[in-house]
Amino acid sequence: MLSVRNLEVVYGDAMLVIRGASFDVPDGHIVALLGANGAGKSTLLRAVSGLLDVHNGEITKGAVTLDGDDLGSLSAPAIARRGIKHVLEGRRIFKEFSVEENLRIGAHVRRRHIREGLGRVYDLFPVLRERRHRVAGYLSGGEQQMLAIGRALMSEPRYLLLDEPSLGLAPKMVEQIRDIIVEINAQGTGVLLVEQNAAMALSIARHGYVVETGRVVMDRPAAELLNDDDIREFYLGARSDTPGSYRDVKQYRRRKRWAS
Repeated sequence: MLSVRNLEVVYGDAMLVIRGASFDVPDGHIVALLGANGAGKSTLLRAVSGLLDVHNGEITKGAVTLDGDDLGSLSAPAIARRGIKHVLEGRRIFKEFSVEENLRIGAHVRRRHIREGLGRVYDLFPVLRERRHRVAGYLSGGEQQMLAIGRALMSEPRYLLLDEPSLGLAPKMVEQIRDIIVEINAQGTGVLLVEQNAAMALSIARHGYVVETGRVVMDRPAAELLNDDDIREFYLGARSDTPGSYRDVKQYRRRKRWAS
């Protein structure tokens, strides 16, 4: 079990970004983190994967644990060796390297199993097999996202943290990424999914958490969130008669209902 308990994160010794957040990702489950831009979702992923220090951030309270073992004091490479891999927003591939060179880099914690890792990734992403010698920067946006996910899979992670995998992709490609996440999960990898496309995320997740201003303000089974009026109104665009300022109505109504 991957767990976050009462977490607080501060950037630059001054800005409190995460304010007592807690959530769980059971083995083999897909868990979605929903929230507006700036809610703290990416910071939560960085706290789990050990990448806060890159952004001058630190955990000041609470804990991130894996099977009860504290991860908060470990470096990002040490956390990766524990089986947690983070696919950052924006893909972050090595664009000047070939597809296969990018994938081999992803196997840095499993150097003895590169051949097996390549086989798995190419089975999941046949297009990457076809383009394995192509310079990665010439791939389409969807193919680059596949490469970023495939690179993370090269180390056979126990948990995969995905930050906005559908961002900027065409609807057809979003469907492909969705199906790939489902297949990765079916192979035994737990997934913590941050996604602005709430409908897509909740359609495949087992459980969902809603994050606002660094706090988890709601958590329910994903199927229940899909049918929740507030979630449908503010994340799925199911209401067309919202009056006045969307921001004002959104914040007031959501806080009032969820805090009750």
